[in-house]
Amino acid sequence: MSGKSPDVKKFTGYHAAMIIVAFFAVVVGVNMVMARFALSTFGGTVVDNSYVASQKYNKWLEQARDQQAHGWSVSPVVRSGKQALLNVTGANGVALPGATIVAIAEHPVGRTEPFEIRFVEFMPGEYRSTEIVPAGRWKLKLLISQAGKSMRVLQDIE
Repeated sequence: MSGKSPDVKKFTGYHAAMIIVAFFAVVVGVNMVMARFALSTFGGTVVDNSYVASQKYNKWLEQARDQQAHGWSVSPVVRSGKQALLNVTGANGVALPGATIVAIAEHPVGRTEPFEIRFVEFMPGEYRSTEIVPAGRWKLKLLISQAGKSMRVLQDIE
């Protein structure tokens, strides 16, 4: 063996600075990725003020029971070209003709102002929107009325 010791590299201020820069680069990178995921999957709020919503909760439950008593069912809203389509059936499972259907379309994140969409019956129980539904995801607040009865439904359309 030779009496020479191997060269040992010293830990300098440059090395410490590079470790700190690398650490913060990883932290910032992870934060950017997480922020991107959070923004791309945010579906909007359900209610604007949860306290006020809690005060109305029992009334909403009563309205829901009344709606269920009608026995109506509504299909999911789907796109057909630039229009929206939906089917409504009565308590006996037969098409519900002559209903008045109006919807308020809201962007889930509030990027645009809400707008109204009207539906017309083109076949018994089948309704098509008269307005164009822009591309993208929308929340539709549907109000279906017929013979003094009404039903409110909240659906998404993509």
